[in-house]
This record gives sequence, structure tokens and C-alpha cells, in this order.
Amino acid sequence: MADPQTSPSDAGASGIIEGGKYVYCIIRSDRTREFGDIGIGGGQRVFTVGYRDLAAVVSDTPIVIYDPTRENVLAHEFVNETVMKEHTVIPMSFGTVFRSEEDVNELLRSTYQAFSDVLDKMKDKIEFGLKVLWDREKVIANIERENDEIRRLKDEISRHTASSTYFARMQLGRLIEAALEEMGTRYVADVHEALKPTAVASRSSKPIGDRMILNAAFLVERSAEQLFDERVKEISRRYEDLLTFKYTGPWPPYNFVNIKLKLEKAD
Repeated sequence: MADPQTSPSDAGASGIIEGGKYVYCIIRSDRTREFGDIGIGGGQRVFTVGYRDLAAVVSDTPIVIYDPTRENVLAHEFVNETVMKEHTVIPMSFGTVFRSEEDVNELLRSTYQAFSDVLDKMKDKIEFGLKVLWDREKVIANIERENDEIRRLKDEISRHTASSTYFARMQLGRLIEAALEEMGTRYVADVHEALKPTAVASRSSKPIGDRMILNAAFLVERSAEQLFDERVKEISRRYEDLLTFKYTGPWPPYNFVNIKLKLEKAD
């Protein structure tokens, strides 16, 4: 990708769209397709550039680096979501810009087999995101009710506040933390066990913050979308007093496609 000489705002102000191509995703199609004026940078025309039976979904753009603003990211995602209604897609990273249509053709030609293989593997598959957060205080209260040792130690400390030792309090804290870790592992295992029959694959990322215990993506056959949705609702109802489920999708398979492109930087 070339070093940009302009910014998106500069290009927009001049009203000039140069020969660059912003690439959203790769699909299998042997004919030209149009997806409407929904592209990044103010509703640009979105269309395909093809090579054999593959096509890149693109829009015209100046040669710029796009800032990941909310507006730009949503435009990028909206194009992919629109295309995936009819096609299996290989999503490209936000901000992928090529100098010309010829460069896009070269991308498709040079990576034809890799793209073709991934499209075969991802055919009719979609991604769902699932984040699970817990109410830590309610979980601790449950642990204290169910764990005899923790309950006994806590009662002992509360009855002898003045004489309670630092060691006893530290021991209680360690027991609670260990029980929390075990309980979190059990909840996560239960969620995966419930969803495993309806998902092709799953991929976990590091949880964000103290309340999150699961941050995962699930790859699901389109035909199993409703069943997967029902399973998520079922497991969320089972733990509704303790856990909060944040469920998103369907998305293109962002977390299940890993193609490394070797792109030469333009002079």
C-alpha cells in the first residue's frame, strides 16, 4: 500500500475519487455484482472486481489511510454484512486499500488457491460472538452457602472479630478466590458443552475486565443458526440470576480466517 498523500477528509472536500480500490471481502462469483452506494467514505458504489470464479468486493477510494472512526468501521462492517446475505465471504481487515483494479486482480491471481480453499471451508458458515459476565457478589454468596469450609471460616471470623487473625482472613480470601476460579471454569465449560453440538468450531479470546469470564466466537452453519440461537437462550436462562450473556451476530467469520498477505509497498 502506498504512503498516503492525503487524508479521507481532504479527498472528500475535493470531491475527487482516485483510482484506488478499498477491499471489503472476497467471495466466489464468476460475474460482476453491484451492492449499492453503501461504501466507506460517504456512500461510494460497491461492486466486484473478478478473477476466474473469485471476486473482491470493492469501492473506489483515494489512496489514504482510513481512521478507524465509528462511522468508517460501521461502513466497512455494513458492506460485509450486506454481501454475506448472499455469499460466503472472506472478510478483509479494515482499511485495506489497493492502488488500482489491476492490483486487486493480482491479489486474486496470486492467492487464488488460498482464497479458494478458505471459501470451500467457510461455505455457508457464519460467526457469532458471545461474552459472558458474572455477578461476582452473587457468585461468592452462592459459594459461601455451598462450601462448608468457607462458611465455617467466615462464621468463625465474624464471631471473633477482635481476635480474628490476619492469617485467618488471608486463608478465607485464598479459599474464595480458588472457589471462584473453579466456578468460573465450570460455567465456561457448561456454556461450551451446551453450544458444542450446534457449532462447527469455537475460538476464545482473553476476557476483558474483572466481570467477564468468557469472550468467545462460534462458527455456525447457516442451517443451524436458529438452533444455536435457541441453545444460547436456554443456557442464559439457566444462569439468569448469576450470569449476563452478550450475544452478537451473525458476522462474517472474522475469527476463523487467517490468510497472511505478502503485499509489496509501492514506491
